[in-house]
Amino acid sequence: MPVVLVDGGSGSGKSTFARSIVAQWAANRPGEEVSLVRLDDIYPGWDGLEVAALQLSDDLLVPLAAGQPGRWRRWDWTTGAPAEWHEVDPATALVVEGSGALGRTSRALATLGVWVELDATERRRRAIARDGELYESNWDRWAEQEARFAAREHPDRLADVVIDGRSITQ
Repeated sequence: MPVVLVDGGSGSGKSTFARSIVAQWAANRPGEEVSLVRLDDIYPGWDGLEVAALQLSDDLLVPLAAGQPGRWRRWDWTTGAPAEWHEVDPATALVVEGSGALGRTSRALATLGVWVELDATERRRRAIARDGELYESNWDRWAEQEARFAAREHPDRLADVVIDGRSITQ
């Protein structure tokens, strides 16, 4: 089954775009399941982009590529601790969205890579409007992780499709 990875900086519109893929899949393929995995549910806290990117490949995509169930572990942001595991059936289409989704290892295990491009000023405006003061105080911390990942992995170059985030209405 197809595996689609949607990456982009925080606030770019990747979550909205990923939900639209899932909705279109459901509308065009009645009876076929599609799973949506959000890296926001996996990041182990504000410093967890790299860990989540590794878990995505090791625990979810590698097993799926071998025809085995993949899994991911939810991070409980309230308690600051790992929570329950979720399993993904290899017979189910999968859309994964989040910063860090589109790296060299994960792209090799996916059908399609999508990068959502949007300038940093507009991304920040959108993210703070969406998530408020808590995110504002962590914006720089998170943006540094995104920048390190992008400098090493070049997700924009790994993408098969680049979407202009301005075209995605939140």
